[in-house]
Amino acid sequence: MAASDIIRAANSDSQIAIIIGAGSRYGIGGAMARRVSAEGLRPVLVGRTREKLERLAAELPSDPVTIVADVTTEEGVAEVFDVADRLTAAPKVVLYNAGNMVAHDTLTMPTPVFEGAWRSGPLGGFLIGQAAGQRMATAGTGTILFTGATASLRSRPPFIAFAAAKAGLRAVAAGLARELGPRGVHVAHMIIDGGVDGDQLNGKAPELKDRLGENGMLDPDAIAESYWAIHRQHPSAWTFEADLRPFKETF
Repeated sequence: MAASDIIRAANSDSQIAIIIGAGSRYGIGGAMARRVSAEGLRPVLVGRTREKLERLAAELPSDPVTIVADVTTEEGVAEVFDVADRLTAAPKVVLYNAGNMVAHDTLTMPTPVFEGAWRSGPLGGFLIGQAAGQRMATAGTGTILFTGATASLRSRPPFIAFAAAKAGLRAVAAGLARELGPRGVHVAHMIIDGGVDGDQLNGKAPELKDRLGENGMLDPDAIAESYWAIHRQHPSAWTFEADLRPFKETF
């Protein structure tokens, strides 16, 4: 990783939060970056697009670090935690928010489409969860959050690859929660049941927001608030899984 991939990473002993999939300013990753910044944590923003990361970092007051890395590979995850290890003994919060939304009919789906969804779902989640869990278990504290979806529990065409990936990610989270919980590490899986009022969906379907009406989509800042509330839970009453949806969403 080139030195230019890291912004102001020299200060050590920071309280940090690692946000995987942080690229969009108006999305879950961007909202969580703002939320942890407000709490005095230094965000480590990880994504694949330098320009998006730097735009988000420019809006944050807490001396953020940006890392361009592919966390579906062992090498990419090592890059992220090499930086994190120079900043702190263990991160306080790690959010795995990597996007892998893909729609394709099943009968003609090329194998690489399915494999790509799997890599950014359970494989990336496992690699990040393993690396974060090693450090947090040693420290005896920390929170690992995984962003799920309706598809974590229900598979329908043309989203079979996406559903398989999200269901696999949920299984990774559940296993980590059972293994790491007794060692002081809170692992939670968050089901996002509905459209998120962010850059990605509004760019693809700009008419959807008007059609759904006020509070018909999930506000990213409201999602981040719920994520932070999970992190703040007392260890005698931890949540493993929570589902978030607009009040008018059918379920």
